[in-house]
Amino acid sequence: MMKWAVLLCALVALSECNTKISLIKGKTARETLMEKGIWEETRLKFPYNPMAKFYQTGDEAMTNDADLSYYGVISIGTPPQSFNVIFDTGSSNLWVPSVYCSSQACQNHAEFNPSQSSTFTWANKPVSIQYGTGSMTGQLAYDTVSVGGISVTQQIFGASQTEAPFMANMVADGILGLAFPNLAASGATPVFDNMMSQGLVSQNLFSVYLSGNSAEGSVVSFGNIESNYYTGQITWIPLSSETYWQINMDSVTINGNTVACSGGCQAIIDTGTSLIVGPTTDISNMNSWVGATTDQYGDASVNCNNIPNMPEVTFTLNGNAFTISASAYTSQNSNGCMTGFGNGGTQQLWILGDVFIRQYYAIFDRQNNYVGLAQAA
Repeated sequence: MMKWAVLLCALVALSECNTKISLIKGKTARETLMEKGIWEETRLKFPYNPMAKFYQTGDEAMTNDADLSYYGVISIGTPPQSFNVIFDTGSSNLWVPSVYCSSQACQNHAEFNPSQSSTFTWANKPVSIQYGTGSMTGQLAYDTVSVGGISVTQQIFGASQTEAPFMANMVADGILGLAFPNLAASGATPVFDNMMSQGLVSQNLFSVYLSGNSAEGSVVSFGNIESNYYTGQITWIPLSSETYWQINMDSVTINGNTVACSGGCQAIIDTGTSLIVGPTTDISNMNSWVGATTDQYGDASVNCNNIPNMPEVTFTLNGNAFTISASAYTSQNSNGCMTGFGNGGTQQLWILGDVFIRQYYAIFDRQNNYVGLAQAA
């Protein structure tokens, strides 16, 4: 059937051969652990270190993010074996658990079984990906990977053999990295690079729409900009570094006052980070400007009744203002309301994660090395 689909794509205009994959907004690790009554002890054991994935030596790093909630289904192998993965623009490897993994985190997730795929081959190369609080180790292998309607042949991926304990609390089985190839651990070619080189996308770009509160409606579109997911014009911002999707940020302002990133800074558009993360002093200042109280873990709480009166926050990126309302940068859980501004430590780097991307449809253009942002519909 897939051969016919590929042939059909060759016969019709290539522009029609793009694909999108639906993302599900699932329960976060924080919500699951709160329900079990073990959130406090777990966060002490695995402190949140959102910058871990952006500062590493050697192998690529990941982070233990308790608030990630978007994942989509891909399949690997012939016949296909399905996995829930986080589509992560802040890393470059694809990996899933394997039947050779004995870690607790693998036991409660789908595991890839090489012996059940006729198109599988080992790459005879190990892979190690560091987390904020542990690592995933495994072996690299090749197989057919299907993402939406696209089948990528001979895609290299990691089959995990050990995984950090924190992964046991997450819905997703693995991660599909969408950053640049020079970040990939063990030199593995990222999935989107193979989509481009195998001629499987009509344009060398992909785009992300994250819905707000609903469980459904979020999508990643490969090779396509979908006009129904945004309003107004797309603002194109050149990358300042072709590793992550990194751009120049000029300032963060509240009521016309510069409250963070004074004099300019670097920011990364990252679907694999739930919050907007910045240096400790800047984030503290922002949280204090919006009237939040920060606890010892860095969570900044606000009175839920005050949200309608809280100020907007404006992020100026390469001369363009992107404003986020209080209802958009706050969230509510069983403990009350929190801001979506996370403490990134001493590093002078910002991550514009899902809190930002929910407001702005994001286009990741590999052809021209730009990020496009437009008001989400």
